[in-house]
Amino acid sequence: MSRIDTALASFEPISLEGANNIAELQTRTDRKYLVDESTLGELLAGLAPTVRVLEIDGRLGCDYSSTYFDTDDLALYRAAVQGRRRRFKVRSRAYGDAGPCFLEVKAKGGRGANVKSRVRCERDERDEITDQGLDFVTGLLGDPRLAASLRPVLTTDYSRTTLIDPTDRTRLTFDRDLRCTGEDGATALLDGVVVETKSAGAPSFADRWLWAHCVRPAKVSKFGTGLAVIRPDLPANKWHRVIDRHWRVQSHELVAESACTRRRTIR
Repeated sequence: MSRIDTALASFEPISLEGANNIAELQTRTDRKYLVDESTLGELLAGLAPTVRVLEIDGRLGCDYSSTYFDTDDLALYRAAVQGRRRRFKVRSRAYGDAGPCFLEVKAKGGRGANVKSRVRCERDERDEITDQGLDFVTGLLGDPRLAASLRPVLTTDYSRTTLIDPTDRTRLTFDRDLRCTGEDGATALLDGVVVETKSAGAPSFADRWLWAHCVRPAKVSKFGTGLAVIRPDLPANKWHRVIDRHWRVQSHELVAESACTRRRTIR
């Protein structure tokens, strides 16, 4: 049994309903980190014994599949890479093989907080925005023409484990085996584990532990870096260090693209 599995086995499980009752955190401060499996194991071993691990259908992890939507000229992507104060992500997300599916809008709010809104959708409709979904997105973006022009541009698949700290009502998630696939089938894999802390504002114990062990927040976005690594023609200056160090293209002719070519393209 790995150190990660040993640590997870020491925590009491909690249901999705119980987790949401403690820390749903639809409005929150997110901090992301890229770590290796060894560092993750040490972090989990250092958490308080009162931490709970989310259990769904007898599993301590859940497979996530998300479809991200953008315009033909990638307006949402460009807003993210330029760091605009008012920006959005629009995606559908399916949980496991038979779990719920939601259409979500994740907006960057005041003081860097993320505000996530969502509505249920059918699993077989997750790669499109239905009329009901269009009304939902339009109401949040306030731009019916922008909402109507959204189409799928990227899918992400990974396994997520969620931990809840009932003491300070924070969440910690870690995502493994992250795979991003573009419209043309180009696939990219992330080398490492994405650890994300979610709190109402103040840093969590996990944040402080990572900082004490010289792990700082990383500029990583599944949508942004995933799309940039399979589309080296896109501007991606804010993410190029993460892309060069942690991402690799698995298939497609983009394998031939070198880091030097990428840097020339994004200047």
